[in-house]
Amino acid sequence: MIHVLATIRLHPGRRAAFLQEFAKLVPLVHAEAGCIEYGAAIDTITKIPAQINLGADAVMVVEKWENVAALAAHLAAPHMNEYRARVNDFVDRVDLQILEPAK
Repeated sequence: MIHVLATIRLHPGRRAAFLQEFAKLVPLVHAEAGCIEYGAAIDTITKIPAQINLGADAVMVVEKWENVAALAAHLAAPHMNEYRARVNDFVDRVDLQILEPAK
């Protein structure tokens, strides 16, 4: 199993529009072979001192996949290409962290 944290930095004021498009994508991704978890998350307000906020113009996509091959197939899926085209004007940049459980 692998974990993916995708930090999506958006152009100012575009988060709501981005999340509308993302919501359309989620059922398609959940149906993909090897998808264990896939969803968007935004900051929650806490008083925990170590918290680092993403900010109002960012979304974290939290993913779990059976393996790297499943992730690669996901990234190449036609619905992902269509989604990227729809959100291209909203997104400033995407940073990926791809992790495996520590042993």
